[in-house]
Amino acid sequence: MKTLKDIPCGETVKVRKLNGEGPIKRRIMDMGITKGIDVFVRKVAPFGDPVEVTVRGYELSLRKADAEMIEVE
Repeated sequence: MKTLKDIPCGETVKVRKLNGEGPIKRRIMDMGITKGIDVFVRKVAPFGDPVEVTVRGYELSLRKADAEMIEVE
């Protein structure tokens, strides 16, 4: 199982599944990150927090803990 946290800069991946419960999952979905969507990893901070991504044309910053909940292929 690979998560968004494991993806190096410059790669595009497809979201396979969102893990997590309640408000955390809702916050990720409110950013437009849903199953089947492509996510481009723009930048990862030196210690992996935050992970900057492009989703649906929007540039977003994700906390490392949130990126670990997004399963990708």
